[in-house]
Amino acid sequence: MDAFTTGLLQRIRTTESDLTRARNEGDDFLVEVEQGELDDLRRLAAEHGVEVGAHRV
Repeated sequence: MDAFTTGLLQRIRTTESDLTRARNEGDDFLVEVEQGELDDLRRLAAEHGVEVGAHRV
């Protein structure tokens, strides 16, 4: 796995964790921000053929 793929997958995992935390805290604004970031990261992964897996938050 190259550095790009490793970094992208790590950013996705971190963002998923941050999204879960925002949901648990009831922070609707942060949920929107994190969901947008996660959507962008998943789109970037798809564009570059990076398999993210079936895990969804």
